[in-house]
Amino acid sequence: MTLPGFLRLDPFRPAAGPPPRRLGAFFLWGVAGAWPVLALSTLFSVGSGVLEVISAELLGRVVDIAAETAGQGGLGAVLAQNGPLILAFVFFYLVLRPAVFTLSSGMNAVIIGPNLMPLVLSRLHRWTMGHSVTFFDADFAGRIAQKQMQAARALTETVVEMINVVAFALASVGGAVIFLLVIDWGVALMLALWLAVYLAFIGYFMPRVRLRSAARAAARASVTGQVVDTITNIKTVKLFARAEHEDSAALEAMERYRSTSVDFGRLSTVFRFGLMMLAGVLPVLLVGGTLALWAEGGASAGDIAAAGSISIRIAQMTGWVSFSLMTIYAHVGEVEDGMRTLAHPHALTDAPDARPLGPVAGRVDFEGVGFAYGRPSGGVGPIDLHLAAGERIGIVGASGAGKSTLVALLLRFYDPETGRVLIDGRDIRGATQESLRAAIGTVTQETALFNRSVRDNILYGRPDATEAEIEAAARAAHAHDFILALQDHKGRRGYEAHLGERGVRLSGGQRQRIALARAFLKNAPILVLDEATSALDSEVEAEVQAALSGLMQGKTVLAIAHRLSTIAAMDRIVVLDQGRIVEDGPHAELLARGGLYARYWTRQSGGFLRPDDDALRAAG
Repeated sequence: MTLPGFLRLDPFRPAAGPPPRRLGAFFLWGVAGAWPVLALSTLFSVGSGVLEVISAELLGRVVDIAAETAGQGGLGAVLAQNGPLILAFVFFYLVLRPAVFTLSSGMNAVIIGPNLMPLVLSRLHRWTMGHSVTFFDADFAGRIAQKQMQAARALTETVVEMINVVAFALASVGGAVIFLLVIDWGVALMLALWLAVYLAFIGYFMPRVRLRSAARAAARASVTGQVVDTITNIKTVKLFARAEHEDSAALEAMERYRSTSVDFGRLSTVFRFGLMMLAGVLPVLLVGGTLALWAEGGASAGDIAAAGSISIRIAQMTGWVSFSLMTIYAHVGEVEDGMRTLAHPHALTDAPDARPLGPVAGRVDFEGVGFAYGRPSGGVGPIDLHLAAGERIGIVGASGAGKSTLVALLLRFYDPETGRVLIDGRDIRGATQESLRAAIGTVTQETALFNRSVRDNILYGRPDATEAEIEAAARAAHAHDFILALQDHKGRRGYEAHLGERGVRLSGGQRQRIALARAFLKNAPILVLDEATSALDSEVEAEVQAALSGLMQGKTVLAIAHRLSTIAAMDRIVVLDQGRIVEDGPHAELLARGGLYARYWTRQSGGFLRPDDDALRAAG
């Protein structure tokens, strides 16, 4: 069934701008675009609350009829004399009240509940993905995911509870005050005084609930982060026999969560005791006041019944509303906690006038580039390096020399602190990040694979590729044969087999060949190889190197390698030491110079730099 336009809520509508860091504004940002549906749902909730008061009024009228007509002709006479009222009573309870309550419930269960959380979550997720890599490097992946889910769920439930509970309660109490004013202003004043005490009670406890809820949410997220971090690195845990250490770290995080939960529970218990005392006072006040009026002829038996019905309903509702308010404040605390983690401004953004990079020839220039991660020393710079379109260079140096930093600057994971990086003469800060990275193919030492099918992982290089192109890329990376032999725990085979988290079901060499296939498929004009064959055995490496030679034809290539034999055939080799270029030239020329590269070449054993290399020690 297609809903009319005013009842539709687009669950994936993009947000207008970044998430604010003020609570009220953050809520408005999260629900922007959902206001027509929220307003309609609130209207139904208010209507339900008003109907509760009308219900008490109708009950009072029926009691008055019963009292006035007792012994005067039986039920038939009562029906004959009061037909319209009896019909109204029946219509109200059998038609109107069920219809309004059903519409109110349906709005929340069918339209708001299933759509509002995806709306908020999709906005938070899009914003989170826009953060720079430093944001993710500084936190647990599990904790970030937990914060997204926590904030979206809590914000959604807060809005739903505000509609279901607060709007309903305000309408019920407002209607009750009006009804009691009709009976007697003194009885209405009793209700008003009771409400003042109730609101003061709520005002004292709710901020404390909010603070303790935020502390509990933060502790819960820390448990998730700790556990996910351990599970993600479970092989390392087992290899180093550190299960006991990880257990202790997890128990410490769990103890913090337990402690904050106990604090929250103690406050909740005191709150509930005070609430029950207050709830018990209300029927005594209203029924007692109306009974006194009746004794003096100022109220009817129906008024006593109606006042009693209202007082009991409000007393019951008080508990429901108060617990809901406590839940709302707890959710608000969780939203605040999530907001503090996720709503940071993006550290690295596209310029306001950024344009797609467009067709790329492949010329790359580093002009006076310096970057030290905000520290006074370290990093790279100043770097002046120029690559003609189609030129292939190898980058070597000891660990910490700045090789990966140089590549990260080209990919614009960071912006240079001094100087600039250009592609085809254009400063990359003037291009959109998506278009920049689309022009660069990468295969890194730490191969990143998704827990998806082999096909999906290879298609990441070019989503519109055909089946034949996928297979051709896999063959070029010498991955096709082992892919056909794969089978996952659900029986999926070959290209449909799923690889496990981060490709854990594959060997290191297999993971890198899948990554190479992805790069083959992408076929970008600029290619970055960061230890791209480091996990391959010698025989497979020779085959893949031959395939890479074909892939590199016509491309601008930056290849980082410790195994110098893999880059000896490059057009040039650039040697970095302590963040600076110390040598630059072809392999044979650098060997003839007898400098740092020549020392690396002669001292290399088994394809790795020896740990007693003076230059390696100097680089730290």
